[in-house]
Amino acid sequence: MRSAFCASLLCAVVLLVAAGCGTSLQVDRTPSRDGDAAAGTSGVDGGADEGAQADGGGTIDAGGGLEAGLGGGDGGAGDAAATDGTGAPFDPGAPGADATVKVFDRAPVFFDGANGNQRTVSASGVFPPSGLYSSIVLHVTLSCPQAGCDHWDRFGTLGVVTKQGSGGTPDTVIEIARFMTPYCVGATWDYDVTDLRPLLAGSVKLQGFIDTWVPQGNPAANGGGWLLTASLDFKGGVPAKIPLATLPIWTMTQVWYGDPAKPASGSIPPQMVTLPAGATAYAMRTFVTGHGQGNADNCAEFCSKAHTLTVGTTPFTRQVWRTDCATTDAPGQCGTSMYPRAGWCPGADVKPWQADVTQAVGATTASVSYGVESYDNTCRPTAPQCAGCTLGTGCMYDGANHTEPFFYVSSLLIAYR
Repeated sequence: MRSAFCASLLCAVVLLVAAGCGTSLQVDRTPSRDGDAAAGTSGVDGGADEGAQADGGGTIDAGGGLEAGLGGGDGGAGDAAATDGTGAPFDPGAPGADATVKVFDRAPVFFDGANGNQRTVSASGVFPPSGLYSSIVLHVTLSCPQAGCDHWDRFGTLGVVTKQGSGGTPDTVIEIARFMTPYCVGATWDYDVTDLRPLLAGSVKLQGFIDTWVPQGNPAANGGGWLLTASLDFKGGVPAKIPLATLPIWTMTQVWYGDPAKPASGSIPPQMVTLPAGATAYAMRTFVTGHGQGNADNCAEFCSKAHTLTVGTTPFTRQVWRTDCATTDAPGQCGTSMYPRAGWCPGADVKPWQADVTQAVGATTASVSYGVESYDNTCRPTAPQCAGCTLGTGCMYDGANHTEPFFYVSSLLIAYR
């Protein structure tokens, strides 16, 4: 997504600068393409408004997750098992042997219009089917194709496919990692996914998505996309807390912001979760990032707002704002990577919001709802009086310096022994 500080003159400057700038387990990368999706492949050189809208509240027993590629989510859980594949709580057994699984190996991610799109990539790996692990680390690397990396900061996500889509519906995916690509250069990040062990057992399909809009092999068109590599390291041993189940609360959902006609509750409805037997502790793991620019207060990319998860009757509130962008771990970027943003930085991993909710859940069920600080975007097409536009535009959205504010939200409940 282009920086909100990138007004027409600065955009031109940025573009000019950008132009210069243990055990091995089985992995299945059999190529397949279906519209925008393709299987992960190896060793190749060479800001969208997809809405994942909710359609009502629900009750969650197990399974479900974000809709990869940001396509048409239902805001709640799917019907694939999110425990051990049978609906029963995951039983890992004794400590397992160390293992490393590489799932993506320089899988090309790009957009090339009628010539083919590959913004979504998928690959399958076989993880240890049983065993306790004291740590599980996901390593993600973005490298540059022969034509160079995409010049812009793009939204990216990686998740576990729990239900195959059909008839034009997208796969159901549980988000395990989120990131924003750097301007012009590659990057590497590590994620602690130890608590997600119930998802990472046996044969698992992973799906990655990067919201790039540049073609492969065309350096004149803002780079050539990205090459995605991802692997997981399993360290045998007993973790501090043994995860029993992962229960998705909301799929990847686009929550519009600042328009009274589009309340958050209409996009991300409350959910009721059935708790697994044998659990003694619970935590919410949530990703929230803000997007859109040129609006009143320069929301939602450049405005700090309070977000609240209410579990039962207990609110858990967090100010979603990132102030360490000037020290991001992807040096040498060519854009406005240094400015604070709503939960993310260009070239950095997105930190999950993890909250201990043990005391807030009920005996057998838990209700969960989401809310965000009240805000009226007076710089929108339907505003009674147009005011507060921060980048010199009018109130009409133009897809560049003025885009509608929204948040991407996904959340799951982790149950521990």
